Amino acid sequence: MQVWDEPTWRARQYAHRERVNRWTQPHRERRREGRPHPVLDFLFTYYSFRPSRLERWHPGPGVVLGGDADEFLGTPGYRRVSDGVVFDPVLLPDNRRTTARFVVSLLRATASRPARLSCFGLHEWAMVYRDDSPRHEQLPLRLGSAGTDTVVESLPVRCTHHDAFRFFTAPARPLNATFPTREGQVDSEQPGCLHATMDLYKWSYKLAPATPAELVADCFELAARVREMDMRASPYDLSELGYSAVRIETAAGRAEYVRAQSEFAEAAVPLRARLIEFAERLTEPSPAVQ
Repeated sequence: MQVWDEPTWRARQYAHRERVNRWTQPHRERRREGRPHPVLDFLFTYYSFRPSRLERWHPGPGVVLGGDADEFLGTPGYRRVSDGVVFDPVLLPDNRRTTARFVVSLLRATASRPARLSCFGLHEWAMVYRDDSPRHEQLPLRLGSAGTDTVVESLPVRCTHHDAFRFFTAPARPLNATFPTREGQVDSEQPGCLHATMDLYKWSYKLAPATPAELVADCFELAARVREMDMRASPYDLSELGYSAVRIETAAGRAEYVRAQSEFAEAAVPLRARLIEFAERLTEPSPAVQ
């Protein structure tokens, strides 16, 4: 158990808020002005952690906050101890412990598999295949509807992620090599999948406020990088937003996608390991601090 004096943890709190403000403040400004952003909004809409919660700093278990830390006592899991205020995993509700057990099983299974790097980001293309109403109607398709359909039909569709597959159009679903389901998620998730990497952010905040804020921010920043690549490799024309296309309909574009996919998978390894270690602590909490 570490004891941080107030200047120490206040500095961490401030640094965390400054770190994530570069994402949360522009998002708020766009919302006030009614300017949707089809790339970055995803980080705050599909992922349901509100900007205010992302900005909120928590130390995680194993740390006593000295000085005036009463502001944390209104958050579930915190209690007063002799040296200050602490987050006590013993106080976690049962449903949070159940989530922690699922996170451990899912991430351990994912880490045990080799990365598959042959999907080429076709999940976004399959979401508009033979569809007259694309999900991002404000964005034009780079190759038009017919050209987009041709790409889907000319390449193997190998999506392994249920939460991407479930948005496939009806004509696209039979083209996929597998049929990912929610029930089979632990058996199918693999570390090369961009969405599995982005979801490390989801699993980090699903365990909040127990999760150290720095770990949540690390996962968020990786998810933001992956989201950009995900959309650059999509069928949409994002040039007006300043994004260059990764043209996966070409051999050079597919090679570029695989390189990025491999780099993201490598960057996810230590984050996944940290989440596993952290979630395991929550499944079997240590005795309460006196």
